[in-house]
Amino acid sequence: MNVSAHLSIGMDIGGTKTAAIVIDDNGTIGSTVTVPTTQGNEGVLQTAEKVIQMLADETGCDASSFASVGIGVPGQVDRDLGEVRYAHNLGIESLALAPLLSKRTGLQVSLDNDVTAAAIGATHLMQLSGPVAYVNLGTGLSAGIVLDGHPWRGARGLAGEVGHLAVDSRMRPCPCGQRGCLETVASGSALKTYWPAGGEHPGWVLADAAAAGDPDAAKALELLVQGAAGAIRALGVTIAPEHVVIGGGLRKIGAPRIEGIREALTSWEADSE
Repeated sequence: MNVSAHLSIGMDIGGTKTAAIVIDDNGTIGSTVTVPTTQGNEGVLQTAEKVIQMLADETGCDASSFASVGIGVPGQVDRDLGEVRYAHNLGIESLALAPLLSKRTGLQVSLDNDVTAAAIGATHLMQLSGPVAYVNLGTGLSAGIVLDGHPWRGARGLAGEVGHLAVDSRMRPCPCGQRGCLETVASGSALKTYWPAGGEHPGWVLADAAAAGDPDAAKALELLVQGAAGAIRALGVTIAPEHVVIGGGLRKIGAPRIEGIREALTSWEADSE
């Protein structure tokens, strides 16, 4: 990488970790870092500042020399104001992330919903056409939507928040204030509740534990599969995507579980005929 060229930072702030890269004008990726995300408004700002400085140190340049910083973040994003709202898995109710980080660092900062950004990237890299839904199974559950090559964010940036579809009011409360949201069964945060034996990263070991005969792991895995299938079904009857891409940390549940999602969808389709 030519460090004398214009270098920018791409950053993904997640509920568990923050990952970032340095990229030049030619799309060449340089240094990468991953750190735990600190919760809350100040915690998220400090995490972002720390990552920028770490990348500057690894690249061998001054932090102020980066051309721009692009950030993907969960929650409702106002791109014009650079503000994120209701990012419950970050402990954020409202944070003017872009202007505040820009003020602290002197850099140009832009903001988008993390899953929308991932949907744009997947559509481009996989050369997909037609309606595309990118379903993110991570700390939370949400979807990014691309229609005819353009991201569809909807009014107030809320399009694709399928994790907060309340499907059963008798189920667990969700941090959003509702009960029985899909995110309460099909997400990393849900797995910690249903299967605490999995530790901080239950998705990494869930399938193996279920296969080894752990009944709680098997139950949590089934809830995850059914919840993910429910999210895809909701997208299917609303935007009718031609392609569905599954991403996020929980994609590591493995091919058999992905096949389980397909089987659930096929079964529901047969029942509705």
